[in-house]
Amino acid sequence: HTVVPGHEIIGEVTAVGPNVSKFKVGEKVGVGCMVDSCHSCHACKRNVEQYCDNGFVGAYNADDKHMPGQKTHGGYSQTIIVREEFVLRIPSALDLAGAAPLLC
Repeated sequence: HTVVPGHEIIGEVTAVGPNVSKFKVGEKVGVGCMVDSCHSCHACKRNVEQYCDNGFVGAYNADDKHMPGQKTHGGYSQTIIVREEFVLRIPSALDLAGAAPLLC
């Protein structure tokens, strides 16, 4: 089916995994165009995941590592799983609707 780009995500943390240390439930956060990478190749170890040798996971129209057979849907998602390295804290004073385009 057709995918309309719209990767910027602003939302609230609803759950965290056992190894998450940077965020907690209830915080306002944002996600740009990437949600995951392999974290083991040369590029990822140098913090340039956009050059991941094994392919980064984009926020939209990418194979979802956590939901086999599904694609990521970016800002059109009801829920999304994102590694904490790809999440940004959104200050409470910042207008959420105005903040989303800044993540592009």
